[in-house]
Amino acid sequence: MKIDGFRGELIMTGDAGYDAARAVWNGAVVRRPGLIARCTGAADVVAAVRFAREHDLEIAVRGGGHNVAGTASCDDGIVVDLSALRAVWVDPVGRTARVQGGALWGNVDHETQVHGLATTGGIVSHTGVGGLALGGGIGWLMRKHGLVVDNLFAAHVVTADGSIVRASHHEDPDLFWALRGGGGNFGVVTAFQFALHPVGPLVTAGPVFWAADDTGDVLRFYRDFVSQIPDELGTVVRLGPIPPLAGIPDELHWRPAIAVVCCYAGAVEDGARAVQNLRRFGSPLIDLISPKPYVDHQRAIDDTVPHGWHYYWKSTNLDGLSDDVIGVLADHAHTAHSPRSYAAMFHFGGAVARVPKDATAYAGRAALHNIVIEGVWLPEEAGELGAAETSWVGGFFDALAPHRGGGVYVNFLDADEGADRVGEAYGDEIYQRLAEVKTKYDPDNAFHVNQNVRPG
Repeated sequence: MKIDGFRGELIMTGDAGYDAARAVWNGAVVRRPGLIARCTGAADVVAAVRFAREHDLEIAVRGGGHNVAGTASCDDGIVVDLSALRAVWVDPVGRTARVQGGALWGNVDHETQVHGLATTGGIVSHTGVGGLALGGGIGWLMRKHGLVVDNLFAAHVVTADGSIVRASHHEDPDLFWALRGGGGNFGVVTAFQFALHPVGPLVTAGPVFWAADDTGDVLRFYRDFVSQIPDELGTVVRLGPIPPLAGIPDELHWRPAIAVVCCYAGAVEDGARAVQNLRRFGSPLIDLISPKPYVDHQRAIDDTVPHGWHYYWKSTNLDGLSDDVIGVLADHAHTAHSPRSYAAMFHFGGAVARVPKDATAYAGRAALHNIVIEGVWLPEEAGELGAAETSWVGGFFDALAPHRGGGVYVNFLDADEGADRVGEAYGDEIYQRLAEVKTKYDPDNAFHVNQNVRPG
């Protein structure tokens, strides 16, 4: 096999390393592409896309390969693999970073924190920059510094016809708007340019755990607590068994619990004051909030969601935490069969909500929370337990139906979500605008192995 103008590695069925190269983060997704084109730069991406178009091959694009729906691979077609493109260049004076399209958030944090800088990134360090950014990008710093897309000021894109475009506010601005939340529908992003902010290197961060029986009380307290916190404080509620993380005594491992995890994007002493009422509430099982390196907090839960486990998700935005919503969470969150399953609820507001709704393609700015229900099991448990966890996720999600807010975060949609839910992620007005941009840059829908926006 040869592709004109391609200098990277071409991996085919039967080649050594094929199975490792085709595997994605979600081990429940098993696809067998005909060809994996591991690119060494933008020129290779151009060659691979042109080859695919000339031979009418289905195209999947792999950055970090971390999407739960497994959209980084396909059957029989070609995977444009960016996993070798992980370089990060930091300008500490201008406070910007140029990041290659296959980089992981751990790569970005490693380079930026040397200078005491960061930008909003994923809460798991082995998440890919590309997928997170193109879907909108939620993370610990978003209430202070906005979503990932709010910090993106340029993207270098290989479009469906094999052209290279630099999209920004001033260059192909319609494409730039669509890239900031519209997913991988418009091309292959080979490099991102982000604004950076002073963060760390030490931050006040970590979880406080309470017993599962305290879920209702904790959530009612949390509802009032987050109504008056500063933008610097990011929080995530985790409902599920306590994972065996460093610093947690053995007797607490896998105990059903509710946690509020914090990260304060400001001075350590200010962060300590911001979380003091949270730490004093009720009778915590364990309090792990402390000053720590930002990079350590960013990778603290990596081992709870490793590559190769099986994952099944459902998600929705929530406009608030009414007593009825809290009742659903308390009734369903602790009824999973796998100790690895849990639900996570993200708190928005702050800088996220202050950006005008139509400024980017990310459409969920009015939501106060997003919840993602995550069924998780080991590969060897894929039969009966996998079916039970899938059922648990579905039942939990259905119970939230009367309370769902407008929209859903597109990066949390699983493989069985239909076009209706993609539409729900954007709303009619933004979806129509995305479809118009799609028609301009990818009229044949060559990039459709994603949460697809169809030309129209």
